[in-house]
Amino acid sequence: MRLFHAPGSPYARIARMAVIELGLQDRVAVEEATLRDPFSILLPFNPVGRVPALVLDDGTTITETTPVLTMLDSLVEPERRLLPAPDRPRALAAYGRVLGAMDGIAVWNRELRRPPHERSPGVISLEALRAVRVADALERDVASGAFAAKDAAFLALVSLCGYCEQRHTAFAWRQGRPALSELFDAAQARPSVAQTVPPAGMGGAAPPMR
Repeated sequence: MRLFHAPGSPYARIARMAVIELGLQDRVAVEEATLRDPFSILLPFNPVGRVPALVLDDGTTITETTPVLTMLDSLVEPERRLLPAPDRPRALAAYGRVLGAMDGIAVWNRELRRPPHERSPGVISLEALRAVRVADALERDVASGAFAAKDAAFLALVSLCGYCEQRHTAFAWRQGRPALSELFDAAQARPSVAQTVPPAGMGGAAPPMR
């Protein structure tokens, strides 16, 4: 199998970390692809042109983070799987909350990549407020013991914070959030995290996320 990714994509980083956490490095080849590129090696497999994209041995291509994780989970024993099961609704809710925050930050970041005269102050303001609101909720969640399991929700949260730390520095996510900062800092020692750190961005915006 082949997993296409872009180094700066927090969505693809979740899948890359999952490959390592599940011990699938010998079964899944991780390959870098360019985004928004008409000559990208990704396009013959995924015409949408987004990552992560998991190409199965029969040529079937699975796209988007959660379906990719579902397939990766299917390759290991049930007790090792990363996606929260329906009997863990709080963990499932935590996973969804982080993905929602990631989507909002993607919109914010996209606006910052536009020339100044094309940016929408209203969209930037809305997404900045959303990011603060969700980060405050995540701070409370972490402080109350959420995200302790090293599951998909944990990987998504680390990926989100890592993206803001390295690529979307317009958002001071650490400010006033000691529990979230502590969780993120402690996670850096995990091989799956250390081996997938995104390259640093420049200024407040970065290249495409997916």
